[in-house]
Amino acid sequence: MVVRSLFARRASRGPSLYTLSFWLLSVSNFLFSASFSMMIPELPAYLTKLGGKEYVGFIIALFTLTAGLSRPFSGKITDTVGRVPVMAFGSMVCFACGFLYPYLLTVGGFLTLRLIHGFSTGTKPTATSAYVADIVPATRRGEAMGMLGLFTAMGMSLGPAIGSWLANDFSMNVMFWTSSAFALLSIGILLQMPETLANPQPFRFALLRLKKDEIFDKKAIPPFVVLLLQSFSSGVILTIISEVSAPLGITNNGLFFTVYTVASLSVRLLFSRSSDRYGRVPVLFMSTIVLAVSMGMLIITDSPAWFWASAVFYGMSWGMNSPTVTAWTADLSDEKTRGRAMATMYIALEAGIGLGALASGWLNNHMAGKSGIDVSFAVSGLLALVAVAYLGWFWQKGSRPMHHKMDDVDEVALLDGEP
Repeated sequence: MVVRSLFARRASRGPSLYTLSFWLLSVSNFLFSASFSMMIPELPAYLTKLGGKEYVGFIIALFTLTAGLSRPFSGKITDTVGRVPVMAFGSMVCFACGFLYPYLLTVGGFLTLRLIHGFSTGTKPTATSAYVADIVPATRRGEAMGMLGLFTAMGMSLGPAIGSWLANDFSMNVMFWTSSAFALLSIGILLQMPETLANPQPFRFALLRLKKDEIFDKKAIPPFVVLLLQSFSSGVILTIISEVSAPLGITNNGLFFTVYTVASLSVRLLFSRSSDRYGRVPVLFMSTIVLAVSMGMLIITDSPAWFWASAVFYGMSWGMNSPTVTAWTADLSDEKTRGRAMATMYIALEAGIGLGALASGWLNNHMAGKSGIDVSFAVSGLLALVAVAYLGWFWQKGSRPMHHKMDDVDEVALLDGEP
């Protein structure tokens, strides 16, 4: 009876998510995220040694600038040429940039390479999200995005720790080349995957000419607003978290990323289906409150215990935010323009991260002592609370998650933001 019940429960959850394509995509995502994230904690000190301390805020800002600018193009190419070629292109950029960092030893050369490197995250995640939405049932998108996010988060967690270890025990060049090797492995996996786009077209340069309605998907405006406000904190964390850890005696700059990603993994494992069950907006409402709390904790951090606790809260918030906002975007999108919708969502991510990086870098350079750091975290927390207010308004208006079955009238009302 127990065995029969377990099988019945499994069957009730619908078709299996865990196909070969899903596992290949997950491993590729792990390698890709580890590739570009392993160098992040060490780049501020590296740029300072090159003589560019005043440009530290540009490390993330330039990366996110090209990532954001490339989103509309990657969305269109994903919807016309295919998901796999766009994913492979993103990994190829990581491979080339990781290989070239040791040879561009001027501040200008380094910043130029950071600008080019941004094309990697401007392309691969867009196509990856569309690919997942293609191969999983709509009723299990939250779970699927959460499970895929486990592998991405593991790469984001292990990457910085591995990068700092390689840089400290070997050299920066070894770290850069290891990053390149991870990206190459990601490409090899992607080339084994079947294409999911129906009737893909050959690439031609004419596809890079965008019409006005191909730049931004209006149906993705709600997740765009929420993610823009949330992701400011990510730019702040990426830019100045080492300024918080160093006075506390924490020498491995990648450990904050490891702790918050482990917390994120735990949340994804335990609550991967929560937005499928309770709705995207309610889950985002609660997780964004946790994000605001984590920013407040960083302001008052005066010991390693508080520092690690803030990392846990930060990871818990993004453990729910990332898969839920991605699933919400897929819910609101049309199948034929899903790549464009995902690109719109990621534009918000890149813009938020870039603004957070620039603002925190400027504040840290122009405000005395710890004031710039505290103001950066305070602004991040306030923006998270604005997102909470927006989600509360959206929730109060009676919006419902699109993964529930509904008739055509209800669906149109939801897309328009009406109750």
